[in-house]
Amino acid sequence: MGKISYISSESVTEGHPDKVADMISDAILDELFKQDPQSRVAIECLTTTGTVHVAGEVTTKGYVDVQKVVRATLKDIGYTDPAFGIDCDDAGVWAAIHEQSPDISQGVTEGQGEDKEQGAGDQGMMYGYACNDTPELMPLPIVLAHKLTRRLAYVRREGIIPNLGPDGKSQVSIQYDDGKPKKATAIVIAQQHKKELPEQELKEKVMEHVIKPICKDYMDEETDVHINATGAFIVGGPEGDTGVTGRKIIVDTYGGVGRHGGGAFSGKDPSKVDRSGAYVARYVAKNIVAAELAEKCEVQLSYCIGVAEPTSVNVDCFGTNKIPEEKINELVKKHFELKPKGIIDSLKLRRPIYRKTAAYGHFGRSDPDFTWEATDKASVLKKVLES
Repeated sequence: MGKISYISSESVTEGHPDKVADMISDAILDELFKQDPQSRVAIECLTTTGTVHVAGEVTTKGYVDVQKVVRATLKDIGYTDPAFGIDCDDAGVWAAIHEQSPDISQGVTEGQGEDKEQGAGDQGMMYGYACNDTPELMPLPIVLAHKLTRRLAYVRREGIIPNLGPDGKSQVSIQYDDGKPKKATAIVIAQQHKKELPEQELKEKVMEHVIKPICKDYMDEETDVHINATGAFIVGGPEGDTGVTGRKIIVDTYGGVGRHGGGAFSGKDPSKVDRSGAYVARYVAKNIVAAELAEKCEVQLSYCIGVAEPTSVNVDCFGTNKIPEEKINELVKKHFELKPKGIIDSLKLRRPIYRKTAAYGHFGRSDPDFTWEATDKASVLKKVLES
């Protein structure tokens, strides 16, 4: 047996209050992109008992009915019953949206000045990560955590387990042996429910219909399982916890594996490199691992507001690389578009695809709209191993 280590990751359902806020922010972005793909959008949302507050900056030729989008999003999530603290028909909705600062706009807008190239919408650093734990080239703990919360939503929507609420969370702890995932040591589920569902029945059904279908291959008799460990979970959603856009950045990315630049994604159009830079960094890292240049890879990019070229590009393969990291760095700069306009164009980011990114992670998913998950550069990168 080699070195033993443990990694834990969590996920939340779309009914978690922070995810409600993320989904509303991205639903507004999508609505504007349907009308004007050049929209500049930075939308924040806060939700608490019975209310939703939307604020931010927008420059667009389109129009969004904030009331309509908020209520439709709440309905789609499953907040249709006042018993859960907020419902789509009676929620109070407040909006305070104004135009983007001209000081930011002049640095981002392409073509101003002397043939100016589109610059980054802000300064900052972004990280992308990939590893060969799973077919998705993602860390196993976050993959399982997302599958569990997706399953919680599925059994609620399909009525497989009756009397469930939209709010829920999962957490998975995986034991690694010499850097390779071996087994789940702990699985945690918190699931909102109505009083009509007894605690013991809930635990039995969640084990049967949620945990075992997802995690059975990684469980043994020593795996600790905790389902609603405090007992009842009746008061949840925005009634139990105020939700804010951008407060689940680790759930959105790699579950705590690798580093994070601190920027959130939801509600931001792709001129904001917090979003597009993180997406292309994942694209680069995933293709490096898919090309078998390394077993794990973290890519860091940094930008200056109004400047097109990244201020730095760094590749870290944690000693798993088959060729020198300096060579991989050169390949990245040669084969990937890293300027904001190049990122947006190559990954086709000016489309209304964002609401579905807002729950269950922005990475490791097979949806064709998630262009940053493609491994189309792997064959080109792999040629260096054959030379």
